Order: sequence, then structure tokens, then C-alpha cells
Amino acid sequence: MAITASGFYLLNFVDLLDATQMAIDLSLTSHKFALVNDTHTPDFDVHDAFNDLTNEVSGTGWAAGGVALSAAASGATSTSPTNTISPAGTYKYDMNDVSVSGTTLTNAMAMVLYADALTTPFADPLILLIDFVTAVSTSSGTFGVQFASAGVATIDLTP
Repeated sequence: MAITASGFYLLNFVDLLDATQMAIDLSLTSHKFALVNDTHTPDFDVHDAFNDLTNEVSGTGWAAGGVALSAAASGATSTSPTNTISPAGTYKYDMNDVSVSGTTLTNAMAMVLYADALTTPFADPLILLIDFVTAVSTSSGTFGVQFASAGVATIDLTP
């Protein structure tokens, strides 16, 4: 199987809301984006930590383990994540576009956001996978992701 959709890693969202009370602050710029190729098979109901990722893509300008949000925008500036209500009744997670110059990467099919600095209740919880639909490669170029005007991800919280 391969990557077929974008999505939130649900076990960690449950842990945000239950007695575990995992403290993932989605506005932090210490979180990282890791890249995976199309042979990675995400399981949004089961995978919960960075060590669940397989077939990571790394290369020049994009180290194994990913790039911190604090350096993932043009000129190594922050992507500046935000959490808002937009439109009414909808949680919107958004940030500036990703732009990392000087990269040489082969066949990145998706980007995985994870909380790199978090260690409790376990290390490096997964947050979100963004499917590129088509594999992306760079050769001494800029790896960029332009997010939709509606945001990186939204969750409709109204019945």
C-alpha cells in the first residue's frame, strides 16, 4: 500500500483530549517536517510517533529527521503556525508556505509534521501527514510547499 490521503494522526488527538492530556502546542516552531516516499504506508489510527515512519527521504539541505518549522520558510525564516476559527465552527491550522533552498531530494511523496521536542508521554508524536499526490524531487534547488488559502488543515467542529 502507499500514501493515498492527507490526515491527522488520531491517537495523539485523542491523547490531547483524554486523561493523558498530551501537551502538543500546535503554534510552536520547534516542530519538524519530515519527508517520506510513496512506499511509506501511514496508519492514521495506529501510528503515533516519529519512529513509526518508514522510508524517510533526506538529502542535501534536508537532514534525516526533518526541518524545524523555525527554518522552513524562505530565507530560513519561520513558517509561523497559527490556530484560528475560520470559518465559523471550524478549527483552522495554518502557516506560511515552506521554502527550503539548496536541496537535493528524490521522490518525496508526503510531508509529516511531528512534535520533535516533546518527550512525554513518549518521544516525537506525529501530528499530520500532507500527501503531495505526485512525488517531488529537487536538484540543488528549492523544495517548496504552497498551502491552500483555506489553511494547512481544518476540522469542522459543528454538527
